[in-house]
Amino acid sequence: MSQPSFPPAHGRFVTFEGIDGAGKSSHIEALAEWARARGAEVVLTREPGGTPLAERLRELFLHEGMDALTEALLVFAARRDHLSRVIAPALARGALVLCDRFTDATFAYQGAGRGFDLAVLAQLETWVQAGRQPDLTLWFDVHPGEAARRRAAVRSADRLEREDEAFFARVRDGYAQRAHAAPARFARIDAAQTREAVRADAIAALASRPWFADTADGQERPDERA
Repeated sequence: MSQPSFPPAHGRFVTFEGIDGAGKSSHIEALAEWARARGAEVVLTREPGGTPLAERLRELFLHEGMDALTEALLVFAARRDHLSRVIAPALARGALVLCDRFTDATFAYQGAGRGFDLAVLAQLETWVQAGRQPDLTLWFDVHPGEAARRRAAVRSADRLEREDEAFFARVRDGYAQRAHAAPARFARIDAAQTREAVRADAIAALASRPWFADTADGQERPDERA
C-alpha cells in the first residue's frame, strides 16, 4: 500500500509529550514566544486536533467510550488530516512547528497504557505519516501521583484523565521506551522542578539543536539560564 508523500520539510518539527498533568501545555506557549523573539515563524498546534475535522474527532476521543482500537483509529485519522492541512505545509515553507502531543502519545497511551498491539500502531504510523517524524521531542516526565495532584487542582477530568495511577504509570513507561528507542530525538525534562527550571530546560533543549538557527535568525543566542 502506497501513501501520498508530504512536501519536503524546510522547517523543523518539535513535539511536547508527557502524561496528563506533567505541565507540557503550560510551557509550549512560552517556547513559542521565545522562538518568535529570535526570528522564527512558529506554528503552535495540538493533537488530537489542529484542524476543524481533527478537533471534532478530539471531542469524540475525549468524551465518548470506546475500545483501544477505536481510540487508535480516531487519533490517526485526526493526525492524517492535521499533517496534510497544517503540519506539512508549515514545514514546507520553513516554519518551526510546536505540537502538543504526536505519535509518541499514541504508543504511550493506547500501546503501553491500554496494552494495545504495538505492531498495529506501527503499521498505522507508516500509513498515516509517510515517514514524517519530529526533529525533537520534549518529554516532560513526572511521577503519576504528582501529575494526578496537579490535574485535580486545575480542571475537571476527561475520559482519559479519570484513569487510575497504574494506568498513568504504564503510560509513563511507554514514553520511557520510546525515548530509549530514539535517544537522539528525545530530550527528557524533569517536570517535577519549579516552573522556571522546567522552562529553562525546555528552552535549552531547543536552543542546543544545531538546526535551530536554520528556523530562526541565529543572531541572538544568550545563556537562557541567566
